[in-house]
Amino acid sequence: MQPTLSGSDYEALRRGFRWNLPRRLNMADQTVGDWARAEPGRTAIIEYDGAEPRTVSFGDLEARADRLAHALGAARGDRVGVLRTQSAWTAAAHVAIWKAGAISVPLFKLFGVDALRLRLDDAGIRTVVTDQEGRAMLAPFDLRVIVPEEDDLPDAGAFPTADTGPDDPAVMIYTSGTTGAPKGALHAHRVLTGHLPGVEMSHDLLTPACDVLWTPADWAWIGGLLDVAMPGLALGVPVVAARLPRFDVDGARKLVADCGVTSVFLPPTALRMLRAADATLPGLRSVASGGETLGAEMLDWGRRALGVTINEFYGQTECNMVASSSSTMFPARPGCIGRAVPGFDVAVIDEGGQPTDAEGDIAIRRHGAGGDAASMFLGYWNRPDATAEKFRGDWLVTGDRGVIEDGHIRFVGRDDDVITSAGYRIGPSEIEDALIRHPAVAAAGVIGKPDPLRTEIVVAYVVLRDGFAASDALAAELQDHARTRCAAHSYPREIVFLYALPMTLTGKVMRRELRKLAATDAAASNDTPLPEPAA
Repeated sequence: MQPTLSGSDYEALRRGFRWNLPRRLNMADQTVGDWARAEPGRTAIIEYDGAEPRTVSFGDLEARADRLAHALGAARGDRVGVLRTQSAWTAAAHVAIWKAGAISVPLFKLFGVDALRLRLDDAGIRTVVTDQEGRAMLAPFDLRVIVPEEDDLPDAGAFPTADTGPDDPAVMIYTSGTTGAPKGALHAHRVLTGHLPGVEMSHDLLTPACDVLWTPADWAWIGGLLDVAMPGLALGVPVVAARLPRFDVDGARKLVADCGVTSVFLPPTALRMLRAADATLPGLRSVASGGETLGAEMLDWGRRALGVTINEFYGQTECNMVASSSSTMFPARPGCIGRAVPGFDVAVIDEGGQPTDAEGDIAIRRHGAGGDAASMFLGYWNRPDATAEKFRGDWLVTGDRGVIEDGHIRFVGRDDDVITSAGYRIGPSEIEDALIRHPAVAAAGVIGKPDPLRTEIVVAYVVLRDGFAASDALAAELQDHARTRCAAHSYPREIVFLYALPMTLTGKVMRRELRKLAATDAAASNDTPLPEPAA
């Protein structure tokens, strides 16, 4: 399909945008089937394991999906798990499930047994498409397991794509559980259409004939699956599927060079690793990032090291790619997550559900001026009460706090991340940005610690770069450094040095874990790294 955005006039794109949601819509055709019929030899996926890249065409991908669809025997509405890393067979698995009118449920390889059981049981999954490693992981469960590389799949010809519409369920992605137990966010076949303008905007207008997309984000998460893999396929932009055990700087540099990558989505954690290593990634045309605000220092570093302005984007599992920066459309504002993507109404609302110019809750309108928000979820699986609680009138409430400045959305912090100290409300992002400007700091996480005098005091947990050692003198230096760059009331009154910050599986700092440490003084020693967070 053709890109949804044309030109770089942001205001004109906003005024003229309308969602194109035909009566019949199935993501299997949208991503692979239409291209397989029109240009079967066109490159869909570049598989890469650190050696020679291997291309997989749309025709080949469609044939794999057909064989899998026949093997699955899934009925309309069945939930089918996909427990795999990035690969052509992973993409084919989702396509096969959508062809059958069933619901794909991506599962993460780093889940423990309990985390897997929660999702398998909650979704009522009876069949999982996986690989050899996944087969062993699923041994404790009473499931039908299909490994397409090893199992004898039927060669029964083309599999007819189910007659589905925009609002028919297609994919269920579990939330990361940062604010409670993970919930299955159920999305319809329109969700991919909803992602496309934000993906294009965050990559400064993708060019199918020239660009190659990659992200280290696992395709089990919305950021990997629906921000990169499936949009790339739908737009005819080759997508790199990399079998790399973890993100590392040297591996990323080699991958970009070997596969001719031009456009990447790099989570903030990956960007910090590149910065800490003083690394560059030559040849990139666009870099997108989301999940946490980057701040001025990271944006400046990106221009120097990557040769581009990093475009930040914003959204949630429930409704993603709703705001974005775009260096071709307007200058970046440090601390801001961009402007509303064409087709979406994003506002800051008060407790009464009314837009406000003051600080408030960042929210996304369910029914917007350009038509209903296409990437808006259908609801949480079997959780009608939780679904209702997510909305304030017609607005989906994100749980993030912010303000809007001339159309730019400034992120203050998660509702439960905002620090109240001596009557001031303090967002952690600005302080974290100030700290990482210091040459000794690789990463920082800032939280509020209960204090009888001030309600809370600002505490910074700091990971040092190689060559620097923790000391009281360095802690005082970092406090002075932050004091000169932030408001006087917001500098960290305590600095705690750690070997690592607790991260979610999607690469976000788990501030709730830092708050637990602060509340219990469990981080009194700087000699022991934080424990790995539970899945």
